[in-house]
Amino acid sequence: MDVKQLKALVTVAEVGSVTRAAELLHLVQPAVTRQIRTLEQELGVPLFERTRQGMRPTDAGAIMVDRARRALNELERARAEVRPTPGAVTGIVTVGLLESTTDLLAEALVTAVAGDHPGIDLRLMTAYSGHLQQWLDHGDLDLSLLYNLDNTPSLNARPLVREQLWVVAPATAGLRADRPVPFAEAAAHPLVMPAAGHALRALIDAAASRAGAEPHIAVQTNSMPVQKQLVLAGHGWTVLPGVGIAEDVASGTLSAAPLAEPDVWRSIVLATPRYGRTPPAVEVVARELVRRIRSAVAEGRWLSAQLLNTGGTAETE
Repeated sequence: MDVKQLKALVTVAEVGSVTRAAELLHLVQPAVTRQIRTLEQELGVPLFERTRQGMRPTDAGAIMVDRARRALNELERARAEVRPTPGAVTGIVTVGLLESTTDLLAEALVTAVAGDHPGIDLRLMTAYSGHLQQWLDHGDLDLSLLYNLDNTPSLNARPLVREQLWVVAPATAGLRADRPVPFAEAAAHPLVMPAAGHALRALIDAAASRAGAEPHIAVQTNSMPVQKQLVLAGHGWTVLPGVGIAEDVASGTLSAAPLAEPDVWRSIVLATPRYGRTPPAVEVVARELVRRIRSAVAEGRWLSAQLLNTGGTAETE
């Protein structure tokens, strides 16, 4: 098999049509069909089935598409790294950001990298911690922010920040940073909660258990922006990390207070693959990301955050 066949395979899978794939690849339709059939003959299995909705990968085809996409991505990364640019760091770097940190970090990181290292093709992916860890394990990310993670057999985890969870309510509730809210008091209101199975939900459920509270869950969602929208619309209060609501509190859109009795903290780490070569471009972006985080904490833009040392304890301790 060759690169052209892999491109044909991935493109047909993505668009569901040989005709459309041929247009995107600037080929005639019979050429794309021939490339797919050659792959099927080599592998000895059908890779697609024709349906009314178009070309759909078989189980074997889905496996090949996944592997082919990764192989093509690695080739693209290699070309970017070896492209001759004297004195410049080049390459493709894909970074995972926790959804709660994007407002604070995304634009600052892009600006820093673009200004100092224009040869780096920076790509940002946002999601919850569990999804980001899966993508990192599968090789879809070069580095990622995760939380409450120790070193694993496949990943190195560098502690960065420890931050407190906050109770979040409409502005009319008048919650204040200097007046922590006991969990039992928060649970007296309907709560907009992260969906079950989410790592943040696990922290909240554990706090509820320690407080002996049985919160009334008004609605569950896997989106932090939706949590905030529902609070604004009056569907209840919620619990979020401080970094996710700093701008809303500063603008007066929402009110918030640290969660207490018990107070709940999460630790954010920078995770990277444990094995394999780390390209210079990845090292550069990792340093810039850590620099942006330390700056945000030092300037007070990250609510109730403490910088962590390599042992995972607060630097102020």
